[in-house]
Amino acid sequence: MIKKDSSDLRPVQDIKLKKPFSISKIINEMRYSGGFVGRNLANGVEILRDMIKDQSCTKFLSFPAAPIASGLRGVLKEAVRRKLFDIIITTCGTLDHDLARLWGDYYEGSFELDDRMLFKKGYHRLGNIIVPRETYGPMLEKQLQHFFNRLYDEGIRELSSVELCKRLGQYVNDERSILYWAYKNNIPVVIPGLTDGAVGSQIWLFSQIHRDFKIDILKDEEILSDIIFKSKSTGALIIGGGISKHHVLWWNQFRGGLDYAVAVTTAIEYDGSLSGAQIKEAISWGKVKVRARQVTIHGEATALLPFMVAALIEKGHS
Repeated sequence: MIKKDSSDLRPVQDIKLKKPFSISKIINEMRYSGGFVGRNLANGVEILRDMIKDQSCTKFLSFPAAPIASGLRGVLKEAVRRKLFDIIITTCGTLDHDLARLWGDYYEGSFELDDRMLFKKGYHRLGNIIVPRETYGPMLEKQLQHFFNRLYDEGIRELSSVELCKRLGQYVNDERSILYWAYKNNIPVVIPGLTDGAVGSQIWLFSQIHRDFKIDILKDEEILSDIIFKSKSTGALIIGGGISKHHVLWWNQFRGGLDYAVAVTTAIEYDGSLSGAQIKEAISWGKVKVRARQVTIHGEATALLPFMVAALIEKGHS
């Protein structure tokens, strides 16, 4: 509440671009600029810094698939390589793009390209990124059917998405991959919607011949339960929305909510969607604590996350 004499108000300060420049320095200046999304961005970085420093905190990273088709994969991979987070919750498409880009190239495109022409020439369009048809479905089928046959020959008949992702990271053995670094650093990757993507379809296809090969999604929930109830505190960086966002929030309600939460989204909240809901809305559901440090940053992740993660790394988190 504003006092009558305004003694609790802080003047808006200009951002000072003084040499030597650094991302951390500029973002810190933005904290006092009164500058709309800029100030929320600076607050979010500060919350993440404190969350990462908190040794008692279990740190969740949540994101959808689309950014993994872009260069943002390198930023998220670096965060996983540096162990900034303890657990990842994402979508099946993340597996699709992380793997497909190891075995083939995606290309720069444009939002204005003719989709009919692209279809005829054998390309998919993901925003302004071009995905060769052969690099996606056919390549994933070729590689993954071989991978599943190897698992089957080892006697594996049932596994969780966490175990599947760990095995995939070990199988690809490629430092460009998020899955590889999650495997290397023993960071669980949970895919609650595993059948909604190319990798999920390949699991289904393999199961048509090998009827005893199954995914145990409840085992993933047991893993999440163990993590949640053993955690003294929890925090999350939530990119975008959908099932990956909700699964982080859903499980944290069982321990009274997140202690730290930073959400990055382009979605709007007036349609009532989860993707557009500000993170503070989750307080009313008990998914974020009343006293939690939280902020929603409205902006597109490929534009914001490189600066946010770079600022964290500049401050010595490695």
